[in-house]
Order: sequence, then structure tokens, then C-alpha cells
Amino acid sequence: MLYNLLRPLLFQLDAETAHTVTLDTLALLQKTNVWPKRAFRCPTNHIMGLDFPNPIGLAAGLDKNGAYINSLAQLGFGFIEVGTITPRPQLGNPQPRLFRLPAAQAIINRMGFNNIGVDKLIENIQQAHYPGILGINIGKNADTPLQNAVDDYLICLRKVYPYASYITVNISSPNTKQLRQLQNKVALKQLLRALKQAQTRLSDQHSHYVPLAIKIAPDLEPAQIKEIAALLLKHRIDAVIATNTTVARGGVTQLPHGNESGGLSGAPLTERSTEVIHQLARQLQRAIPIIGAGGIMSATDAQTKIEAGASLVQIYSGLIYRGPNLISEIAALLCPQSTHAG
Repeated sequence: MLYNLLRPLLFQLDAETAHTVTLDTLALLQKTNVWPKRAFRCPTNHIMGLDFPNPIGLAAGLDKNGAYINSLAQLGFGFIEVGTITPRPQLGNPQPRLFRLPAAQAIINRMGFNNIGVDKLIENIQQAHYPGILGINIGKNADTPLQNAVDDYLICLRKVYPYASYITVNISSPNTKQLRQLQNKVALKQLLRALKQAQTRLSDQHSHYVPLAIKIAPDLEPAQIKEIAALLLKHRIDAVIATNTTVARGGVTQLPHGNESGGLSGAPLTERSTEVIHQLARQLQRAIPIIGAGGIMSATDAQTKIEAGASLVQIYSGLIYRGPNLISEIAALLCPQSTHAG
């Protein structure tokens, strides 16, 4: 209810300012105990060797630097994913770079992996002392040549490994030049082999196995999805997140900001991301779990992702438009027998 009152005021601000104000306000409410902690627990969410209290996660991008983990944990998520983080700090793309399209319940962003760097992220995670399931989303620096991208991913993998419940490899953002080329067969094969070898070494070193997830784009042809699925199976990747934002502009070109460059998320992405999940599920045959993301604006959208083949779901744009009540609505539908604390 509080968010419903605040949203019209927040939407008067530019999108990036509103983003920061919202997170700072949430952090203040958490520290002063004004916002009661919510927790939704439902059974049978053993995925990637992890026991998720519920299947509803926060997608990467909202808390890039892991600065708001404790306050976001108050909202009832079953897991939180921070990042995308890169080896070195970077400013990202010039502002403005985040745009709301309220008439379409959509967002366009071209943030460009703006973040404080992996070392500072780890400091924030250590200070949070978050006991829940934490995903850390890793990427490459914008000025790292594509042929050296593997090195950036390995740097981040090694550094975040002791602090992550699972690690997501972001090869699908449209906002880092050429990044999506890493989804091509030859490049992806090389990357997955290197990541899996490093994961094996790190598992032995730390006596602890941290699963790897790959996040893919919605703008893939069926043949590409089939190739990617085969490589994920071959290299025994632990999960796939479908999907990132889209470069397509169906249904929004006539709207203010509808032709801005960047990745489109929200309601216009709903059907396409679900179709990618459908195709992946057909190829993977439940051998690798799918985390469904993209255009989950209602509890029904989340259920549709699960029915298409996802084991878990993640939200971001839906949280911006619907607020924290979206989490409880999804929990009520997906986990009708769940216990609710807070």
C-alpha cells in the first residue's frame, strides 16, 4: 500500500534518480524497523543443489553493487541476485540511460554495467551478513576486448566464489558492445569450458560447490537456442536464466522513449521470454533447471513461466510497476500452502 502511494511521486522523477531514492528509502525503513520483514516459505524448491525458501527471486540489475541486500531481503524474496559486476569499476553509459514507458508497463535501459567493481561488491556482501540464497551476476568490462572476455569472467568467478550461493554468467546484455557474440557456438564453447574447469578447481580449493548459471537473450533463433542448450548439457552447466532484455521494440515504438537504444523489459517481453523458456525446456528435458525472467508483471505471468518449464522465477520491471505486493501475489499463487512470516 505504501508503494502505491509513493509511486506517482517517484514517477515524477527521472528513472535513475527514482531508482536510487526508492532503494535508499527502503534501506532507511529497514534500519528503523518501520517495514516488517516478510517471508514466504513453500516446499520442494531444491534447485541446483540449493534449498530455496520460495521460487521468487530478484533479478540482477536492481542492486548492482550489493548495497541493499538486507533491505531487499525484507520483501520476501526466496533469493536475491546482485550485479552485473565487472573486474574493475566502470561508469557505464552516459546518462540518461534508463527510461520508463508506463503505457506499456515497460522499461528501456542502456546502463552498460555501471558498477563499483568486484572487490567493493565483496565488501558490501561481507557487511550484509545475508543468510539467504545470493546469486552474483558477473560480466566483462566494456574496454576488455571480446577475445579476452574469458579472462574477465574468470577473475570475477574466482573472487566471488566464496560469497555466492550461485554465480550467473551474463553474456546477453545488449548494452556492452559485442557481448552477445559470446552466445555464438564457438565463443560459448570456449567460455563454458574455461568456466567449468575453474569451477572444478575452486570447488576443490574451497571444499564447496557453487553452481553456475548462464543468462541468455530473448532475441535468439530456435537453432541458436538448440545449440546453446546442447552446449549447456555438454559442459554440465547448473542452470540457465531465460531471459535478459530484448532489442526488439514491438508495440512500443509509438510511445515516448519507445525508440531509445538499449534493452527493453517489462510487459512487452512477457510472451517472448516465455517462448524461449518453452524451447529450452524442450531441448533440456529437465536435465538443467531454467530460471524464468522477463515480463513477469503478475502472479499469472509467473505461473505461465513455471508451466512453460521454469523451476524458479525472477522479477525486476514488475517490481517497479507493481511494488512489493507482486511478491506476495506470486507466492499466494505458486505456493498456496506456504507459510508466511512477518
